[in-house]
Amino acid sequence: MARLLSMRFLHAALPRLWLQRSPLAGLLLPLSWLYGALVWLRRSAYRRGWLASGHPGIPVIVVGNVVAGGAGKTPTTIALVQHLQAQGLQVGVVSRGHGRSDAAVRAVLRDSLPDQVGDEPLLIHQRTGAPVWVGASRLQAAHGLRQAHPGVQLLVCDDGLQHLALRRDLEICVMDERGAGNGWLLPAGPLREPWPRPVDVLLFTDGQPHAGAHAARRRLSAQATNAEGRTCLLSELRHTPVDAVAGLARPQAFFDMLRQQGLQLADTHALADHDRFEHWRATDNGRPLLCTEKDAAKLWPHQPGAWAVALQLQVQDSFWQAVDGWLLAQGLPVSSAHGHQTA
Repeated sequence: MARLLSMRFLHAALPRLWLQRSPLAGLLLPLSWLYGALVWLRRSAYRRGWLASGHPGIPVIVVGNVVAGGAGKTPTTIALVQHLQAQGLQVGVVSRGHGRSDAAVRAVLRDSLPDQVGDEPLLIHQRTGAPVWVGASRLQAAHGLRQAHPGVQLLVCDDGLQHLALRRDLEICVMDERGAGNGWLLPAGPLREPWPRPVDVLLFTDGQPHAGAHAARRRLSAQATNAEGRTCLLSELRHTPVDAVAGLARPQAFFDMLRQQGLQLADTHALADHDRFEHWRATDNGRPLLCTEKDAAKLWPHQPGAWAVALQLQVQDSFWQAVDGWLLAQGLPVSSAHGHQTA
């Protein structure tokens, strides 16, 4: 019961608390000031060289955000890698691999287990085919990837905006409809670091983008897939109650998107982000179970009949034009056509 209550607080109450500067959020401000001081000290240490940072020797694009919780970083990374590949570029990806059982540096393979490499790096590799390496040190992961794949021309770092040990050439900050929330640092607000701060490209995956930012739209794929490779159109499930499970930072967003597709959700299971499904008990109520594509590899060993639904990202052309302009400045080849990517 205690775990259930804490999960509900993290997934529902805390995000709502971060949307406004309420008296309750204000009680946490002293902790935010302490957190902010630590952020400033850490940045200063890297800037002065007291903490070591390095560059892998080829251009690095970092995709990340400044707020706690999912804003669409991984779908953006997938769409970006696919766009770069469409330009004929050899792309590698490095990531922390959240949810792993250790911090070792290793390559992600198609049959890797999520607890070895992380669910998001595994999904990126499966969706793009690009070489992906994970490690607590993204710099070491980058060196390992380059040694194994010397033909790689540039690297994309998934969720590395605050990982200052890896020097970068282009920063892409991803936000959603929440923006910066109440504008306070953790834990009184959602900010991982003070905002606004300079970034090269700002992408809003939902909501109205700020001036100078680019827009994208997240939506669910029209069909789902189970562990046997069978597919099912979501429209075929509209006339029967279904269950849904999500191990995301914001599981309610997945449930809302399913309802927007006209599905009737009889029961929902909101799990912690990167949950390993170790304690999952297969549902046997006869209702179809839907999950996110990220969770599928962890859920299918327990419930292979579950239907995984992919998240797609439709990105504004101006975003790709900004990326291609940067590629040209780096001396990298760019196709004359700006391909519109849907991840």
